Amino acid sequence: MRIAVSGSIATDHLMTFAGRFAEQLLADQLASISVSFLVDDLDVRRGGVAGNICFGLGTLGLHPVIVGAVGNDFAEYREWLERHGVDTSGVRVSETRHTARFVCTTDTDQNQIASFYPGAMSESAQIDLGTLGQLDLVLISPTAPDAMLAHSAYCRAHGVPFAADPSQQLASLDGATITALLDGAQILFCNAYEAALLESKTGMSAEAVLAVVGTRVTTHGADGVLIEQNGQDELRVCVVPTDQIVDPTGVGDAFRAGFLAGRSWGLSFERAAQLGSLLATLCLESLGPQEYTLDAAAARARLVSAYGEDAAAEIAAHLQPDM
Repeated sequence: MRIAVSGSIATDHLMTFAGRFAEQLLADQLASISVSFLVDDLDVRRGGVAGNICFGLGTLGLHPVIVGAVGNDFAEYREWLERHGVDTSGVRVSETRHTARFVCTTDTDQNQIASFYPGAMSESAQIDLGTLGQLDLVLISPTAPDAMLAHSAYCRAHGVPFAADPSQQLASLDGATITALLDGAQILFCNAYEAALLESKTGMSAEAVLAVVGTRVTTHGADGVLIEQNGQDELRVCVVPTDQIVDPTGVGDAFRAGFLAGRSWGLSFERAAQLGSLLATLCLESLGPQEYTLDAAAARARLVSAYGEDAAAEIAAHLQPDM
């Protein structure tokens, strides 16, 4: 299956605050907030939703097409992605703007305060999916809203299956735009908060949203994943346990990579979600969204522990020994 991932490509600047944001924010002063957090460290990492998801897909042996706009500072990042099996033919290089920047501070409760500079991402709508050849699935992830609309419209017009992943852009989109992005999608990805925000902004009930997209995949953090399908019972998948939480950045992207890889291999929704949960945990245990590695034998052992021998056997059959 040839999967294209349309979304942000960015450099992440990740910092850690050795305290709790909640203890530094005064509820009666939020209207005039001015606060600075002294951070312990700074890590500069490759990121962006499309970059993170494609890295995960490449780690699992797929060759996804990444679709997004970058600056002329992208050369090293491009080489990194291509070494991990990612097709970068869908990348547009801006002549005037830098690659996007994500600046994020995480506190001891794993809460995050972040800012995002779009930079070259604002040119993403100029990328024509029709130049990329045959595509079996397009994931429309957060990027410039006009690009999300354009790529969704292309998929509808040309009968290309696509999944909607508005997630981080939901806060900046109005209800009409969100509704347009859902039209024709086969799968909708959100976390629990984003799912509620989507329903609030569109005025649609949970049932109405499901009727439009057919399948909803909603992550609930440590409480696992909920999969809803028209005419089917709800499916809940627990997380792969960890006792080493390092950095939550990119965990949702890693889940999506594992889930889409599982579906591309013909695995059931349950097995795909279990693989996605494994990648999410590996990402959680790493500093940065593209720093985890996958050892097939270790992965199988963790799958056995979390989901049992049958699940592990089905998934591990697709994992390459040298991953």
